[in-house]
Amino acid sequence: MLSVRLQSINDVAEWRGKARQLLAAGVPPEQVVWRTEGDENGLFEAGDSMLPEAKPGTVGTVPRQFIEAAEIAINHSDPQRFALLYRQLWRLQKDPGLLADAADAGNGKLSEFCKSVRRDSHKMKAFVRFRSIAGPDGGERFAAWFEPEHYTLEMTAPFFARRFAGMVWAVVTPYRSAFWDTETLMFGPGGHKSDVPAEDAVEEDWKTYFSSIFNPARLKVSMMKSEMPVKYWRNLPEAERIAPLIRNARQMEQEMIARAATEPPARHLRQQARALAEDETPEEIKSLADARAAIDGCRRCPLYEHATQAVFGEGPAHAEVMFVGEQPGDQEDLAGKPFIGPAGQVLDDVVEKVGIDRRRVYVTNAVKHFKFEPRGKRRIHQRPDAGEVAACRFWLNLEIGFVKPKVIVALGATAATSLLGKTATISKLRGAPIEMEDGTTLFVTNHPSYLLRIPDAEGRARERAKFEADLVLVRDAAAANKKR
Repeated sequence: MLSVRLQSINDVAEWRGKARQLLAAGVPPEQVVWRTEGDENGLFEAGDSMLPEAKPGTVGTVPRQFIEAAEIAINHSDPQRFALLYRQLWRLQKDPGLLADAADAGNGKLSEFCKSVRRDSHKMKAFVRFRSIAGPDGGERFAAWFEPEHYTLEMTAPFFARRFAGMVWAVVTPYRSAFWDTETLMFGPGGHKSDVPAEDAVEEDWKTYFSSIFNPARLKVSMMKSEMPVKYWRNLPEAERIAPLIRNARQMEQEMIARAATEPPARHLRQQARALAEDETPEEIKSLADARAAIDGCRRCPLYEHATQAVFGEGPAHAEVMFVGEQPGDQEDLAGKPFIGPAGQVLDDVVEKVGIDRRRVYVTNAVKHFKFEPRGKRRIHQRPDAGEVAACRFWLNLEIGFVKPKVIVALGATAATSLLGKTATISKLRGAPIEMEDGTTLFVTNHPSYLLRIPDAEGRARERAKFEADLVLVRDAAAANKKR
């Protein structure tokens, strides 16, 4: 019997190296015992130090499908995972089509391991809760404690690095820890729950948010426990609210039904907002500066209640070109300036590239307050509805009236809908000028944030080229108007 020792519990590269040596030496699976650091050899087990070094080409190739499955299954906590992988690898040397056999017991076990690991990785993404801690330099850092069922930290940590790229954080598990400094993802020894703060300043906010989104009419306890297993509850701040919410669900449902019967439908609320926008007149607003000052007191729709401030347009008082976006984003809401975030940078870059003078451009949005959904410590953009767009049309009309641009560019469907007064489809409207009743020329194109959301580089480059082509039309139209 041969004892094969691995330094890591889930390093597929190390396991592959050992497996190649075993295959090169012709050692069958039943003669191998896999050990990890800390395991002791059996009485009659020989070490693998005398195995010959595997040379390229000394063993056959295996399907990429098996390698991909091995990269996932090796993170399973079952001690027999190494033996299972080597047994399937050994069999593949003689039967290359083995993986196509759905009835094979080894394939079934391998598939079961992969599913369990993926599920555990998904649970980590869903149930990790970062808590704020003070860094040694006084800056804010975040830490989270999680107890995975399998060894899934290494395969899941890149998700958090992408999701919280600008945040310094650590995820601590019993077997290993991950650390992200906004540039490099590093791994170290495991830790204990006491290494992470029990709570932070926003804990109550998170619990309140969880309670507010609870829908008693859709409660299915068994399904909830299936998706949110009880074993994770002890590390979730909102878990303490679950029992009383379940206990009071019936009463809450009855109250919700009674309340819904007395509230007008959403379409009526939108109609009311639209009527409000049409009835009010700008009595004291005589200039663009007056409008900018007056918007701070805007209460035309409920969005003002949660936004930091209204974000008015910026640019020359008599700009040749006006760009109209959807609404301010997170950074714009905090700074009170339009198009200063990533989407604004894309717009500035393309405007400069196609030869439009950015200093002669006015930028604004169809909706002046940031609409968002809180998600942990982040604010996730929410698309404004028709009533909110109609309410803000009051302010957009003032801007257009005072600036008197010759060319207006609608960035995205919301802006186009606001300017045209009807539902707009970008694919049908882009690429051709639209002459408006007031004599301005309207162009419709994508919002620059759309380019940032395209995952693949090729698709992103293709859509950016289309965006640039649209702005070339804008440049030419502005130049033509200037000659008149």
